[in-house]
Amino acid sequence: MPSQKILEQKKEVVQELVEKLKKASSGILVDYRGLTVEQDTELRNQLRKAGVEYKVVKNTLTRFAAKETGYEGLDPFLHGPTSLALTYEDPVAAAKVLTEFAKKNEKLEIKVGFVDGKVIDINGIKALADLPPREVLIAKVLGGFNAPISGFVNVLNANLRGLAVALNAIAEKKAAEGQA
Repeated sequence: MPSQKILEQKKEVVQELVEKLKKASSGILVDYRGLTVEQDTELRNQLRKAGVEYKVVKNTLTRFAAKETGYEGLDPFLHGPTSLALTYEDPVAAAKVLTEFAKKNEKLEIKVGFVDGKVIDINGIKALADLPPREVLIAKVLGGFNAPISGFVNVLNANLRGLAVALNAIAEKKAAEGQA
């Protein structure tokens, strides 16, 4: 039986993990078995550059945290060595980095993930990785809003140009009649 001090430490770890899971916009569990130190360092650097928090987690403690946050669907995947990659801003970032890394390094096994409260399987993670970055999606949406406005402005400009040409033609005709 673990001592009271160890139990308190584990409860703190679970509570910290619960807070992180609640704040995260997405997360992915991976099995890192077989990666060399160099590969693991490279993966960690890529994830850090993408703004992804990555750490090895204890399955039992993660199971408690997942249950408390409503991610019970993660439970069947919490076996063997497990690392957790969490993103707080761009939900696509972790999926992109891990999917690309797994293509080059077969040893990295993506287990399962979650996005905004929903557990997703490996196919969902790959689909998420195929999405463009958040900034590109926002630009496309704003571009979609901007297109009708631009079209409206062009129509108004065309009507104004047409009116100016018509008024100019009338003025020229009046001037020509006045000279004749």
